[in-house]
Amino acid sequence: MLDLKTVLIVALATASLQAVAWVFVWRAWRHLYELKFLAAGFGAIAVGLLLMIIRGPEPGALAIVLHNTVIKLGLVLLAEGLARFLGQPRYTWIGISLLVLQIAVWSAAVAIDPDDIATRIYSSTVFTVIMMSVMCLGLVRDRTQPPLLRLITIAILAEYMAASILQSVLEYRLPADFDGGPILADRNAWYLLQGTLFLIALFACLLFMVSSRLSADLRRKHDALLQEVEERRRLESRLNASIEAERALRDEQADFMRVVSHEFRTPLAIIRNAVDMIGLVGDRSPEATRERLSGIGEALNRLFSLIDRFMADDRENGFQPEPVQLGSLIGDARLHFEMTARGGRLHFAVADEAASLYADPEMLGTVIINLIDNALKYAPDDPAIRIEAWEEAASVVIQVRDRGIGIPHAEESKIGRRFFRASNAKAITGTGLGLYAARKFLAYHGGTLQLVSDNGEGTTAIVRVPSSREAAAADLPEETAA
Repeated sequence: MLDLKTVLIVALATASLQAVAWVFVWRAWRHLYELKFLAAGFGAIAVGLLLMIIRGPEPGALAIVLHNTVIKLGLVLLAEGLARFLGQPRYTWIGISLLVLQIAVWSAAVAIDPDDIATRIYSSTVFTVIMMSVMCLGLVRDRTQPPLLRLITIAILAEYMAASILQSVLEYRLPADFDGGPILADRNAWYLLQGTLFLIALFACLLFMVSSRLSADLRRKHDALLQEVEERRRLESRLNASIEAERALRDEQADFMRVVSHEFRTPLAIIRNAVDMIGLVGDRSPEATRERLSGIGEALNRLFSLIDRFMADDRENGFQPEPVQLGSLIGDARLHFEMTARGGRLHFAVADEAASLYADPEMLGTVIINLIDNALKYAPDDPAIRIEAWEEAASVVIQVRDRGIGIPHAEESKIGRRFFRASNAKAITGTGLGLYAARKFLAYHGGTLQLVSDNGEGTTAIVRVPSSREAAAADLPEETAA
């Protein structure tokens, strides 16, 4: 037969091992500080059971009250730890009030009739039912733990409450001289034995709850890590885009400087040619001298205009469209080549000199000069370079045609790229920026440049520029229009 002391020793061993286990679990996961309350609760139960085992056969009134109060304190600590762990409201005041009431009732019962344990059992039952009802309320409200686990834990608590109530009923129903049954030597041993089983089941449920919490924390940390990785990738992508944009900006600035330096050569060539002619003619031809000085003045004006327009910090002043007559635009190009003594090979034909277009005269004039300059350069044996201009639909078409070396068919798609020069033009001095600059300037107007050529058969450069402001704005690329 199992006597009361044997059951108490088994319960003591169970509660002590559980207290030690919770201490180790808490030390492993310090952020779960609520586990300290669970360890303290099981520890208090173990201490209370130990005091009951080592007390004598005739304990004093103080010992009886103290030992049972320590066990009840363990239950209060378990309820506090569970509420904190689940993040539910803590009813600490209920536990403290019940402890005070427990001490008062037990002290009075022991003082009045030490042999009457019924009052103490009824008081313990009320204490147990209230505290475990609070624990069940927290489990019902909780949404962090799996529903099945919460339901099992509530069932275990309900079983212990039912056992406590049953003990009170049996205490009320059984005769006073009933000591024990065929297996349990003491009438209260069965209650302590099922209490030990309750501690084991509650310990298992709490362990599963901690495992569920750790798994959820791990998933949250994993998701947070994934989000951080994605955010870092986005930031890295934005940083790479910023670096690429900065690099493109530097390249564009370098290109711009090269294009401008390329365009400076033209007015400087006029100045040099005029100075050379003045040195040759001297005072013998005042008319020729005045003409050359006029050319120098116009070249200097163009040079200063290029500096003001393309070297200024305010890039918004770079593109300044205005109404321009086609005849005036072609006439400026003709005068430019006459001043450089290269106009003899040029044949101009303008269908309607009064035709107007909305353009930047400096930029569009530079485009025409570059195309004619290329024709003169790459068609040295062609005595007649033909420049034709006419109005077509809502556009103005300017065509420069030569019978020079042409462009190899395989390289036509590459012509106009920065620094690219055709394989048959390596022997001729050049930078590969003339057509590149022409396309850049035409982009401001919403215009296009088309090159039609065969190797050795000459080249025809066709420029189309919208004649109206609205048409030019509609044809602008997005980045240019912005």
